[in-house]
Amino acid sequence: MSRKLQVVLAVLIGSVMVLSACAPADLPQTKEETPAAEAPVAEAPTAEAPMVEEGILPAVDPAAFSGNVVTAGSSTVFPLAEVMAERFNEEGFAGEITIDSIGSGGGFERFCKTGETDVANASRAIKNSEVENCAALGRTPIEFRVGTDAMAVVVSSENDFATDVTLDELASIWSSSTEKWSDVRPEWPNENILRFSPGTDSGTFDYFVEVVIAPMFKNAEGKADVKAGKTDILNNSNAQFSEDDNILVQGVLGSKYAIGYFGYAYFVENQGSLKALSIDGVAPTAESADDGSYALARPLFIYSDAGIIQSKPQVGAYINFFLTYVNEEISDVGYFPASNAALDVARQALADILQ
Repeated sequence: MSRKLQVVLAVLIGSVMVLSACAPADLPQTKEETPAAEAPVAEAPTAEAPMVEEGILPAVDPAAFSGNVVTAGSSTVFPLAEVMAERFNEEGFAGEITIDSIGSGGGFERFCKTGETDVANASRAIKNSEVENCAALGRTPIEFRVGTDAMAVVVSSENDFATDVTLDELASIWSSSTEKWSDVRPEWPNENILRFSPGTDSGTFDYFVEVVIAPMFKNAEGKADVKAGKTDILNNSNAQFSEDDNILVQGVLGSKYAIGYFGYAYFVENQGSLKALSIDGVAPTAESADDGSYALARPLFIYSDAGIIQSKPQVGAYINFFLTYVNEEISDVGYFPASNAALDVARQALADILQ
């Protein structure tokens, strides 16, 4: 061995000895240390302390999965689910994804009552009665937040009188006791209001009744009476109800005296022909939906069950893919991203099942 090489080795060995001597006394020196990938999963994060998105869920390769994924529910979530399913297929999924647009209520019935589906799409949170139906099937619904919608209240672009309404005026427009636009504001036309609303199976309908109509009625406790609000809107004259948002769009386009409401994505698709009304001076935008200043902003969800996800790996892979890439697609669909904190809660819920 050369003299020069001996000197280099001596220096290296001395450095290692010095660093070892300086190591903290409590630093683990055993080779049995738990690998980072196997560390215990942290508790689900809150909005105040969001987890870092990266690494919560394992990487998913759609090409590694096959089989069927059956979903149904909200017409509002439908276009987003459709885009995510198409991308899942394009990236190699060998199975089939079924998505039926039947309203949130209809989706929960198939998921919780008849057990026909693997995933329920919803534009509202699941009800206690629906959770009980799921329990009877041995299912425990798990909620995954996937985005935010600013429900659009729309009129035809030919409507030259309505641009902004208060929440109270909006309730009056949809009240069974109101017939003409001039009943809401005297300066508006003395013409019948033609109303187009999602049907009673729709989460959009439920949300609209709860937020807009029910506050006009008070129950014995002085709180908004949802049942009375639902009865009132269903007793409307000149009203058409449909679970198909495209039918509602066409109805509003048919007259300058028509009004309707539905998910923001359907407004985006038709904004050259429709205009969205501001509510209390606030237009539906990404910013107003995120900060809550727009009165009709609401969360969007998908639901599944741990047993389904564990017994059908393709369902877990689909939901993993959905939660991983939804923010790359949601704005193009016409909705707004959920906060990172909300998405991380959903990702953690799935990670807990997949571990």
